[in-house]
Amino acid sequence: MKFYFCTFVSIMFLSACTNGDSQIEQNTGQTEESLDTTEKTMEVKTVATNLNEPWEIVKTDDAIFISERDGSIVEVTREDTKRKPVDFDQDLAGRPEAGLLGLAFPDSYEKEGDILAYYSYIDGQDVFQRVATMKEEAEQWIETGVIIDRIPGGQYHQGGRIEIGPDNKLYITTGDATEPVLAQDQQSLAGKILRINLDGSIPEDNPIKGSPIYTLGHRNPQGLAWDEEGNLYATEHGNRAHDEINFIQPRNNYGWPEIEGDDTEEGLIEPVIHSGDNTWAPTGADFYQDHLYFASLRGESIRRFNPDGQIQEVVLDGYGRIRDVLATEEGLYFITNNTDGRGNPSADDDRLLFIKFNNE
Repeated sequence: MKFYFCTFVSIMFLSACTNGDSQIEQNTGQTEESLDTTEKTMEVKTVATNLNEPWEIVKTDDAIFISERDGSIVEVTREDTKRKPVDFDQDLAGRPEAGLLGLAFPDSYEKEGDILAYYSYIDGQDVFQRVATMKEEAEQWIETGVIIDRIPGGQYHQGGRIEIGPDNKLYITTGDATEPVLAQDQQSLAGKILRINLDGSIPEDNPIKGSPIYTLGHRNPQGLAWDEEGNLYATEHGNRAHDEINFIQPRNNYGWPEIEGDDTEEGLIEPVIHSGDNTWAPTGADFYQDHLYFASLRGESIRRFNPDGQIQEVVLDGYGRIRDVLATEEGLYFITNNTDGRGNPSADDDRLLFIKFNNE
């Protein structure tokens, strides 16, 4: 594994889709319009290389941490890059889309050293997910407690994103575990966005008393991000295209598997925008300068969505599969995901990179 802070690539880009489409991909009721084609520049810097199936980026004051699906956490600092394995209480699942996935660092991390992690494990013939607390030791991370457990897993669709919201609650995305009917089952944690306190207890103001379920009807949501006003958006993998960006509000049912794309049904919420017959395979997301930036796996790009204009566009491609983005005041970090068995890795993949935008 190598570590850099000095490799820059200057790229010219257009604020128009680079996938050959000349019009906006959007759902019914939105007016098609051309995007602004003002030229802008951005610098892309390689920060670290040779990552193994990276999944989530978290930044602290002193370091960047990256989860790897095979069960390690990579710490990147200005001086060094270190990979440490995690000692899990359960056997890590090796199913597709499973493994060590989301990370979240509470405010207490600097003082107490505990973090939160979402991982998949095997119990008999079944796959489950749990959110656990972890603590770093000299040569490894160790699991120290369970926050929420027995989230159904399957052959595919494990969900996996965990984020601490502006309300200091933990939000968790779960997939439908390859059983679509579970997304509509209020007795199942599959196909949901969950909301819990950081100690695992249920917030008193949750939509269903005593339940962690915040929203339901999701297929495989993998990105969560809040804008400056505290509005929550989620990215979600569709079924044979029709990937979604959803505006998340408590109690809402986002329709899977009853509706997708432009389908409508009373009581079910349509996406803010979707990919139509194209495929984004959207995952990690973050807000930067009032726009939602989100990673695209099969779409092999970073895309930007303007909630006000309902416009989405490609702003960066050419790096293969992109798994996560993280916004800072200076720009965006992102990780490629070409080593997950579905991409074409180069000699240095996977990589942590940084985008600095100019002329914004």
